[in-house]
Amino acid sequence: MLKTKDLYDLSHTRAAELLEKTEYPWEALSQIKEFIIQTGESLPKDEFDEVSEQVWIAKDAKIYPNNYIAGPCIIGHETEVRPGAFIRGSALVGDHCVVGNSTELKNVILFDNVQVPHYNYVGDSILGYRSHMGAGSITSNVKSDKKLIVVKCGDERIETGLKKIGAMLGDRVEVGCNSVLNPGTIVGRDSNIYPTSCVRGTVPEGCIWKNSGKVVVKRKDEE
Repeated sequence: MLKTKDLYDLSHTRAAELLEKTEYPWEALSQIKEFIIQTGESLPKDEFDEVSEQVWIAKDAKIYPNNYIAGPCIIGHETEVRPGAFIRGSALVGDHCVVGNSTELKNVILFDNVQVPHYNYVGDSILGYRSHMGAGSITSNVKSDKKLIVVKCGDERIETGLKKIGAMLGDRVEVGCNSVLNPGTIVGRDSNIYPTSCVRGTVPEGCIWKNSGKVVVKRKDEE
C-alpha cells in the first residue's frame, strides 16, 4: 500500500507522467520543480496564461486578491485560490481544487478536486484525487532531530534518503481539523483521520485513525 500505484489514480493529475515512473510517490518530490517548468511551457495558450515568470494559471481559475503565487507553479481549471493563500513555488495544483485562506503550499502535487481550504500547511507532499484537509490540519515535513526520514509500515522500514517528506495522501482521504501528519506519513485510499490527531507511520486503505492512534477498518455504512 506504500506504492504509487496503490495510492493514486493517475488519470486525475497532470503529474501522471512523472508519478508513473516512481515505485514510491516520495521519489517524485525532488523532480516536481523541473516537471512543472517543462509541463508549463507546453500548456495550451488558449487555456492558460503565464501571469508571471513560470506561473501558469488556467483562464477559468478563480484567483482572489491578496494572495502570493511564486513560480514554478501551475493552477488548473476552475480551481479557486482564496485571499491570503501563500504558494511558495514548485506547486502543481490540479483542476477543481480549493487553496484556501492562509493556506501555504510548497513543493507539492495536488491531484484534481483536492481541497486545502482553511489554514493548512502542505509541504513536500502529494495529495490524491478528492482528498481533503480540514481546517488547521498540516503536513509536518522535517523531523525535529533533522535526521533522514524513514517510512514505516508495520515491520517494514524504507530508508528514503530524504530530509524533507510531508504526507502522501491517497485518493479520497479525509483529514480532520487541527490534525498533524508527521514526516513520512502515508494514508491509504478512502481513509479518514479523526480531528486533532497526531499521525505517524502508515494508515491502511479504507480505515479510520482515531484520536488514541487506534486504527479500525471502516464499516460498510461509513464508506
